[in-house]
Formats: sequence, C-alpha cells, structure tokens
Amino acid sequence: MGEFLIKGLLLAALVASGLVTVSAGSATASSPGIAVQPDLPEPAGAQFVAGSNNVVAATAAPARDITRRPAARAAAAGTYTCSGFSSVDDATPVEFLYQDTWAWGGFAPYKVGDGTGNVNWRLNPYKNPSWYMWLHSLRWLGQGIIAGSEGNLDALARVSAIARDWTQDNPYSWKSDIGAWESTMHRTNVLICVRQAVLSGLGVAELPAEYAWLDKSLIDHATFLVNNWSGAWNHGTDESLALFGVGCLLNRTDYQDLAQQRLAAGITTSIDPEGSTNEQSTAYAQFNYSLWGRAITVLRDCGADPGTTISSRRELLAKWLALATNSLGKLHQIGDSEVVNTAASVGTPTEYAGSLGTKGIAPADRVGTYSAGYVFGRTGWGETRSFAQESTYSVRFGPRRALHGHSDHTSLTYTARGRDILIDSGHAGYQTDMWRTWAKSPFAHSVMTTPLSADTAPATTLTRSLIKPNADFYEFTDVPGAGISRTRAVLVLKDPDVVVALDRGASKTAQQFQTLWHLPSDQQASVYSRTTALAMKPGENTRTILFQVPYKQALPPGAILLKQAQTAPIQGWHYPTITARKSAPTLMFARSGYSASILSFIAPVRASGAVTYATRWVGTTYVVDLTVAGVRTSVGITAGGSLVRLA
Repeated sequence: MGEFLIKGLLLAALVASGLVTVSAGSATASSPGIAVQPDLPEPAGAQFVAGSNNVVAATAAPARDITRRPAARAAAAGTYTCSGFSSVDDATPVEFLYQDTWAWGGFAPYKVGDGTGNVNWRLNPYKNPSWYMWLHSLRWLGQGIIAGSEGNLDALARVSAIARDWTQDNPYSWKSDIGAWESTMHRTNVLICVRQAVLSGLGVAELPAEYAWLDKSLIDHATFLVNNWSGAWNHGTDESLALFGVGCLLNRTDYQDLAQQRLAAGITTSIDPEGSTNEQSTAYAQFNYSLWGRAITVLRDCGADPGTTISSRRELLAKWLALATNSLGKLHQIGDSEVVNTAASVGTPTEYAGSLGTKGIAPADRVGTYSAGYVFGRTGWGETRSFAQESTYSVRFGPRRALHGHSDHTSLTYTARGRDILIDSGHAGYQTDMWRTWAKSPFAHSVMTTPLSADTAPATTLTRSLIKPNADFYEFTDVPGAGISRTRAVLVLKDPDVVVALDRGASKTAQQFQTLWHLPSDQQASVYSRTTALAMKPGENTRTILFQVPYKQALPPGAILLKQAQTAPIQGWHYPTITARKSAPTLMFARSGYSASILSFIAPVRASGAVTYATRWVGTTYVVDLTVAGVRTSVGITAGGSLVRLA
C-alpha cells in the first residue's frame, strides 16, 4: 500500500473507534467528492398502503431489446453514479446530523437519536407515513454524505454511524415494517452513496475492513429486492434500478440480469403505446418520464444496452405531458399530484410547454384524447394570443381508479385569462384519515355527485366527441352508484372562452344530485341568485360567472349553494401540496328526486364583464343565445343530448 492509503485506513479506523476526532471542516488530501445524479421530480410521499397488495402486475408483453453487451460491460464494470437524495436532505445540514436531527416537508426539525448516531427508528412524532418512510430511506443524510466524500471525516463518521445503526436495528428481513420496506430501494441507493463517499473521502481504492458491514448490508438489500418486486409502476422501476446498481457496484451479474428482465417487463405496462402511464396521476407521470430516463443512463453506464423501447415510450409520454400542461406552465392537478411545474426537457414538446412557449417548438396537436382516461385541450399554443392567455382544460374518464388515481371521472379542470378557473381539490398525502378519504372521493372534484349512494369508483366511457377549431365536445357515461346512471356532456368554447356542461342523472331510488364546481382558494365566491354565482380575487381584473339554465327541470329553492372550509361533512378545501390545506370555495348546483338535468355555464370574464342569455327552441334543439363580455354566440342541445356551437 502507498503511504497515503495506509494513513487513510489508519485515520478511518481511529475516527470510527472514537480515539481521534477530526474537526468538521478538516479533510484528507484533496478529495473531489463523489458524482451525484440530479434530483428527479419525485412526488413527496409514501405510497404503500399497509395491509394492501402493493404489487402491480406487468400485463403487456415485455420489451425485448434491453440486453447485455459483454465487451462493453467489462469495460464499464462498476460504473454506477450515486442517485442523489431527491431533496429529502435539503433542510438537514451537516450540523443537524451531528445532533441526530432531521427536517422535512415543513415539519419542525426533530431529534431522532441520542447525539451519537444511535437513532430510534420507530419514531413518528407527526404521525405521517411519508415522514416515517423518508426517515428509513436515509436520504436525509445526503448533505453529510457529500461533505464526507469531499474529505470531511466528521461528517463521514456520522453518516456512517447512522447508516450502520439502521442495519443493526433493522436486521433482514424488515418487511414487517411498512416504512422500512417501502423505502428499501431508496436506502439501497443511499448505502451505495455512502460506500462511494467512504472511498472518496478517505482517498482509497478499496473499502476498508472497518466498513465491511456496508457490503453485507448491500447484499441484504439486494436479496430483499430480489424477493420483493413491486411490479410495473414507479416503485418497481426504482427497485430494479437499485438492484442493478448493487450488481454493477459489486460485479454481480445475477442482480443485473434480473433487474434488466424486470425493467423490460415494466416499461410496456408503466407507459402504454399512447404515452399514458398507469399511475392515474399527472405528477407521477412526470416522475416516470424522468425515472425511465434515469434507467437508460444507469443501464448504459454499466455496460448494458437499454434498447429503443424505453426511449420511444418516453417520447410518447413527453407529448402527453406537454398536452397535460395548462396555460400557467403547470400540470393539470390530477390524482395524487401536488401543484407542480412542467419540467421543460430540451428537445421534447415539454420544452415549449414548460417554458410557457419561450423555447422549443409548439406541439402539433391542440387536443389529446387518451384511452387511459384523459382529455387534454386548449384554445391554442400562443399563436394569436400569449401562451398564458390561452384557455386549457382536462377531463377524466376511463378505467376504474387504481394506484394514485382518485374518484374523479368526468371531472374538469380549467384555466383562462392567465389563472385557474376550475381546480381539483388536490393531494392530501398518504396518512389514513378523513382528509385523504375526502380528497380521493368524488366530492373533491368538479363532477355530478350522488351523496346518498356509495361510490363505486366506476369505469367511465367516452361515448362521443367532436373537435372543431372553436368548440370541443365530449360525452361521458358511467354508473357512479348502485342503480344510478350518469351522463356528462361537455362543450369548451373559444372566443368567448366558456365551458358548458350538461349533467344528467337517473336513479331507481330517490337521490340527491349535486354538480360541484371547485374554485381556486384565492377567490371569494358569492351566490347572486338561484341561477348565478360569482367568484373573484379581490383587486384582480378577472371574475368567473357560474350559472345554470333551467333545462327540462325547474330550479328548486337552494339550487345553488356555497360550501367552503366545512368539516362536517368536509367540503371547500384545496391541497396545493400534501402539507398545505387551504380554504377554497365550492359551488353546488343541487337537485333531488329520481332524475336530474343540470346545465352549467362557467364564464371567465374581465372584472367589469357581464354575461346575458336567452333561450329558445328550434325544432327539437334547445338553444341558449349567449352574450359573454360583449361577444355573442349560441349553444344548442340536440334531442340526443349533444352540445353544439351554433354561431
């Protein structure tokens, strides 16, 4: 051994034994530190549900082009870059680690250990499953790992002590602890980063004997991943990459081969041939785009051929994400999604969408309809007005709720005049409580609800549609409860920008039918009359006029009700993030009986703008003549229930 290697090993042993203390700023000879992959747009939260089957079967034929390249593999053996810490470590500086303290998600910093690296891994002071899962992920050690890799031996000793404490307190197998189980793939990657930091920080080429526990723990983690694969969703992909990483690092071709097989099985189910993911969430769709991009890099760096299936499915998903971007540069908030910006990936349609039209090339399509259950549309991409002044919308339908989906079928989101007009109530996190139950329910979405019946989370069919330059029409049908039928027709107009919705429901028993319109938390809403309500942010030059026109049914007293900040039952809230709940107005257009016919208009106009209308029959077509802020148009309802723009 060279003199530097001997000194490094001796110093490491002395530091680990406590016989020598190195100041927090001290370092060995110039250590450049380890390479760390950039953070992915990973949603912040736990995903596993205790007592549930968290495995998603791969249902599509696997990709056949993810293969080994023996010659290239030999040349690139051992190349696996630390995957990073996904911002979990952002609020935990090295000084916190010296006190066994960590902070995340807006929660107050919490001392989880006794100050020596001895952590109580059963702590969950905020009773939050995500906090607990991230504790077990070890990602909160990130800043200390980077500092240790650069030669800060105090930091290296502390993160090593905490990581080793986890392995001692949570022996294989830890599957009985949902937080430890769920975070296995994240912790595997952190342990890889710790291993790399040890080599870099000490300036050695081989792992010192004092750190043999690291490789043993990596083998334990790999064994766990071999025996527990979550299948074709983001968890399964992350698990496969972590398993591949251990195989690459320790030259275990069996781990690498199994990981490649699972990636091949997962990609074709995770992203379908149209570009939709199976997670029923826009935020998780964006994460999957980045995650599968990471997969390509990881495979190549360790000598495997990622083939073309992954890249071709990602291209389709990039177009999906661009179309799912609203006029504010954010993804329509659907499913378990916080309010997130669209990541502008250079050379893809998201570059244009995510940059608010300042970079890249606008997508060719104005509307996208996906069999996985999404309609995304807009008045344009900024050709004749600014990007932010375009109107954008989303509608949900398709297969039954799964994974990160909500009971949101037929729900609308809508932006116009540079702001949100109709919103989704958002993502309340993964704790099992009344707030998550509500946020996933139909009552948190802009749909016709039937509150006297149990939600069946139905599959919803797009029965017909017609796309024209100045009006987009859709009709959806489903069975939201036992003995209940529901049909929603939607017409989205351009110039004037207006949404029209015709909700029809029928029930075998007396029922309440309530069409809900969820409005942004920054607006104040008021009921103006039995037909009309108004919403506006004080001081802003935009207001929304929401009104209902009697159609085949008289408007009863209480036909419009305002619900806000209620807790019994819960109504009138918005979660922009899982740790922020805001009071937000919800308007209810209400009926009761055996059937309902609710014709709604949502018209965003300037603050001084007005809407007037008159109705007439032309043969079997019911016509509503509108004047919206001075612009005239007419909407017809045909005998068959279609909504059409007449002028």
